[in-house]
Amino acid sequence: MTLQFQPPKKTLTAKASSNIIPIFTSQVSAGFPSPADDYMEQALDLNKFLISHPSATFMAWVRGDSMIGAGIYHKDLLIIDRSIEPSHGSIVLAHLDGDFTLKRLLKSGNSIALHAENTSYPDIKITNEMDFRIWGVLKHSIRMSFK
Repeated sequence: MTLQFQPPKKTLTAKASSNIIPIFTSQVSAGFPSPADDYMEQALDLNKFLISHPSATFMAWVRGDSMIGAGIYHKDLLIIDRSIEPSHGSIVLAHLDGDFTLKRLLKSGNSIALHAENTSYPDIKITNEMDFRIWGVLKHSIRMSFK
């Protein structure tokens, strides 16, 4: 079986808004406290920082725990890029028999499988009988630390 990347035919249109927010010029300590800068010297445009291909990028919320081993948790926000060619080891958003799933793509010869990063879930071996399509490759996972 060969993997054919088939992103959705519908073109996404992103609003041309800029989300520029202040950013510290020094790193923030996650260990021992360090003095913070008294002022911000730079700005960060989140669109430019997180999105390389705006017309091919969309976001989705995570539901479930099958990817916790990859650091992706329930209610995280995913940034998915449809312009990236999926390869062995990529984390992909796949549409499989009518359902969406986020899994690691495993390719070996002509064999394709979707691998969960949680031992409670078995690998899904893709067969010719399955309706299988990759919608995009995970670019970023944003942890939602609030409740």
